[in-house]
Amino acid sequence: MNRPPTPGRNQLRGIARRAMLERGFLPDFSAAVLAETNATTAAVAASGDAVRDLRGLLWVSIDNDDSRDLDQLSVAEPMTHGDVKILVAIADVDATAKQGSALDAHARTNTTSVYTVAEIFPMLPERLSTDLTSLGEDQERLAIVLELVVTKGGTVRAAEVYRALVCNHAKLAYNSVAAWLDGRGPALPRFATVPGLDEQLRIQDRVAQTMKAVRYEHGALDLETLEVRAVFDGDVLSDVTPEEKNRAKVLIEDFMIAANGVTARYLDQKGFPSVRRVLRAPERWEKIAALAATLGGRLPPQPDARALAEFLAKRREIDPAGFPDLSLSVIKLLGRGEYIVEIPGHRTEGHFGLAVKDYTHSTAPNRRFPDLVTQRLLKAAISGRPAPYGREDLVALAKHCTEQEDGAAKVERQVRKSAAALLLESRIGEQFDSIVTGASPKGTWVRILHPAVEGKVVQGSEGLDVGDRVRVELVSTDVERGFIDFARVKAS
Repeated sequence: MNRPPTPGRNQLRGIARRAMLERGFLPDFSAAVLAETNATTAAVAASGDAVRDLRGLLWVSIDNDDSRDLDQLSVAEPMTHGDVKILVAIADVDATAKQGSALDAHARTNTTSVYTVAEIFPMLPERLSTDLTSLGEDQERLAIVLELVVTKGGTVRAAEVYRALVCNHAKLAYNSVAAWLDGRGPALPRFATVPGLDEQLRIQDRVAQTMKAVRYEHGALDLETLEVRAVFDGDVLSDVTPEEKNRAKVLIEDFMIAANGVTARYLDQKGFPSVRRVLRAPERWEKIAALAATLGGRLPPQPDARALAEFLAKRREIDPAGFPDLSLSVIKLLGRGEYIVEIPGHRTEGHFGLAVKDYTHSTAPNRRFPDLVTQRLLKAAISGRPAPYGREDLVALAKHCTEQEDGAAKVERQVRKSAAALLLESRIGEQFDSIVTGASPKGTWVRILHPAVEGKVVQGSEGLDVGDRVRVELVSTDVERGFIDFARVKAS
């Protein structure tokens, strides 16, 4: 008797590597990059550098449970009259990955780390991104510090940017921090060894919640899509499970949005160009308004972020289970974000989804090349040196980074779909409860409830619409292409 194939990581790795190559990415590091990496040591402050010693502050990192490429630390210091000083430290990756090096050339080609469910393809070698340029626990590292004074009302009233030496005193994870903040989980083990850590997290959470409220008042969109994580038992794929936004993720998200705003304004004040991250006012606004109308909402004829935010908040309250699918539809209609260059004195568009005017990417230089470019611009501005990139080079880089980001998303999505098909290939003929997530002339798609994967209804899709609950039968899978096909089960 032939046994069905074991769903495994190696098959997905092969799919991931082929997808990388097809979209113009370098899945491997060259001999020159590896040679530079092997010769690299941890960066230290050079004589005469204006680097502050902030190792004594209670810096912490909050990231995914398994993350080792740590780009940011944060610390809060209460001030008078209810103000709080929030300091965000960003790993000084440029101190090690120098402009013009082989490391830089590889990062400039890929422009981003690509996170597939089978394998991570880091922008920089792991010896750098997870060690020498990572803000690991108990490690002294060079950083760029963005210092924000946040008022009791949640607005940034003052900011400063400088270089510093920092030390991460607690490597924490989103899920455990969120559970503790919500009162659902136990005290964190590091509370016993790092005095004041619990109060530090309470202060950071309080400030982040206030800043988030201000952003929403200005029209920031609170969207929630269903992201899934592959679960492996050794190298055997055993499940795909949903990953949800939580309070700790929101804390870091709000601090990073504020830090990116400070970065953009600082470069502008110094007369430097900057690579901005923008999401233009949606050209397909009438489609968004029509979608809202089908759900009883009413949006104005012209793009209005605040009106859309209010509609979304109501829908989340009315239909929390269907909100991720509505969010996904809105995201598709909003269009994609992009990188553009802003020259001082020539204002560009802001970020429609975040409801901010000044926004760049600066907080993940280990993982994204635009952030590394921005870091080099910042360091030059801090030290009074000329900008390390000319306008034409920045414009070309912004276009390339946008294209590669889109390509990386497609690689990651393709491998996720292949993983889902791989997980289900031995279950042909089984029936599942599902919800319709898409219905158009191009086809009808459903998401089954467990495992949380999506597929196309190839038989019996007539009359189905988004949000309908339907029983389906799995009829075929194609792992290489990531296809999952269902047939609607007729009611008996």
